[in-house]
Amino acid sequence: MHHSLVSTNAVSTWAEKNLIGVYYQNRNVLICSSKIPVKTDHLSQTERKRRDSFGMFDGYDSCSEDTSSSSSSDESEEEVSPLPSSLPIIKNNGQVYTYPDGKSGMATCEMCGMVGVRDAFYSKTKRFCSVSCSRSYSSNSKKASILARLQGKPPTKKAKVLQKQPLVAKLAAYAQYQATLQNQAKTKAAVPVEGFSWGSYINSNSFTAAPVTCFKHAPMGTCWGDISEGVRVEVPNTDCSLPTKVFWIAGIVKLAGYNALLRYEGFENDSNLDFWCNVCGSDIHPVGWCATSGKPLVPPRTIQHKYTNWKAFLVKRLTGAKTLPPDFSQKVSESMQYPFKTCMRVEVVDKTHLCRTRVAVVENVIGGRLRLVYEESEDKTDDFWCHMYSPLIHHIGWSRSIGHRFKRSDITKKQDGHFDAPSHLFMKVKEVDTAGEWFKEGMKLEAIDPLNLSAICVATIRKVLADGYLMIGIDGSEAADGSDWFCYHATSPSIFPVGFCEINMIELTPPRGYTKLPFKWFDYLRETDSIAAPVKLFNKEVPNHGFHVGMKLEAVDLMEPRLVCVATVTRIIHRLLRIHFDGWEDEYDQWVDCESPDLYPVGWCQLTGYQLQPPAPQLTSLQLKEEMLDGEEYSFLQGASDQESNGSASYYIKQEP
Repeated sequence: MHHSLVSTNAVSTWAEKNLIGVYYQNRNVLICSSKIPVKTDHLSQTERKRRDSFGMFDGYDSCSEDTSSSSSSDESEEEVSPLPSSLPIIKNNGQVYTYPDGKSGMATCEMCGMVGVRDAFYSKTKRFCSVSCSRSYSSNSKKASILARLQGKPPTKKAKVLQKQPLVAKLAAYAQYQATLQNQAKTKAAVPVEGFSWGSYINSNSFTAAPVTCFKHAPMGTCWGDISEGVRVEVPNTDCSLPTKVFWIAGIVKLAGYNALLRYEGFENDSNLDFWCNVCGSDIHPVGWCATSGKPLVPPRTIQHKYTNWKAFLVKRLTGAKTLPPDFSQKVSESMQYPFKTCMRVEVVDKTHLCRTRVAVVENVIGGRLRLVYEESEDKTDDFWCHMYSPLIHHIGWSRSIGHRFKRSDITKKQDGHFDAPSHLFMKVKEVDTAGEWFKEGMKLEAIDPLNLSAICVATIRKVLADGYLMIGIDGSEAADGSDWFCYHATSPSIFPVGFCEINMIELTPPRGYTKLPFKWFDYLRETDSIAAPVKLFNKEVPNHGFHVGMKLEAVDLMEPRLVCVATVTRIIHRLLRIHFDGWEDEYDQWVDCESPDLYPVGWCQLTGYQLQPPAPQLTSLQLKEEMLDGEEYSFLQGASDQESNGSASYYIKQEP
């Protein structure tokens, strides 16, 4: 970090020349007419100790879960350019789901037609009563939705489904009663974004948010600099009754992603008028902006009486303080320019058959997130959301070049206005040397299940493609035709060597139907006559990500990738983050890489105009039983059957030390 300094004399000279006290409607108004001079010096950045990513069978030291971040290795794919860390020194789209039966708090399973309490249904959209219905619906390709496929099968550890049909009548009566009293008919399915405030949420719970520098793909992620508490800015003065828009200087009291808690200068320790504001918003400016723009600086009415000479007050308060760079707003604007444009054609994973890709067309671009419509969708409802840096999208011709399955379009020629996205727009993967020892078909490993992102599963390499790509299958749950194989690159942070979960105390999901529990890799390899993929072939780089357990952020629900939700980092294993969606049960958690383009700073939705999904309201099955069943006992299933449940008794097996 390097900071700019300026002497008291310099500020005083600037103030004498450029601060003109004006008596305006019985108030002191300061008119600023020039920018503040600065000079800089430099301080070096500290480096953090790198930790190896794996600790099993290959001589790596084991590393337990850590709340601190680690720096990348010397063999990192590319060096990140230094952040411009100096600061001048003062001298939506989420959709509301309407339940088929229209009843308040009730839902109808789209597969079997069962009616039950919405909160007891499966998945966030409550479209199915159980995991079996969800899978059956998906496999039959009935109106396959984003939820149904790639990252669409939610964890089912505690999916609650009503077992006894006679209970439905009582549940319906209870739901209607609640709706009549509380008018909840339209508010439980989706809470309007206006009803949630990050500032209030953070203040009331003393939360900490992940800094913007953790998100290199987000606006200002690589040029945030050292914006921190104490930085001064010029903002509109809302504590004023003047007929025109006036400004005053405020200091950052607390940072939460893009959002800053600001306090007007002169309020000292008084927090009564503190307010939250997005630092990248159009109403925040560096000190000196009013001078160049001819805007009046007016002290807030509440403290106007405190000083008679506001010019002297500002000179004293601002000497040596930091402010935003003069070109900050320009940098924000430039960082929000996205190269992908509507009508561009890309290859993207087929959400109904993970093993293949299809051609899709960019329909919308919001904050770098793309709404892709499959080319054969005439009504444009068959769509898929992902970030422009997602590993799930590629240039036209990618599938053929590496030997990946591809569904040919029935459309023989491009539609008017559609054009292929240039190949240089897509995220590049690290080149690998496949000439020596390399992955082979049949090798075993551990992998995040793309259909259940809360689980790391026993997996097998089913096919080795070109350029380092691998087709992976989850043991015990593969389709006979391989339609649910999925493609990971060899450097993907979503695949791990045998033993990774055990050494890092993560619950490994064994193959479905495997009865020799607790699961032991050595026994399984012997029984299946298989070998483990060599540890040295996996990606062991751990970047200096900056995340800590407990940090808040905005995260895509990869089971429904059109949704961006309020979330928390609950575990950190090297570069792997466990993301919890606030208000939802732990079974909806997802394992995500620290550099995933589906993670964003607090305030990203507000900045980009994307709709944020607030924490879900809570209504547990226990509360439901106590309030309406009058002591009668009814059982709640964990799924259609043991084989279809990821309950702790069946599939979440804790490894023995």
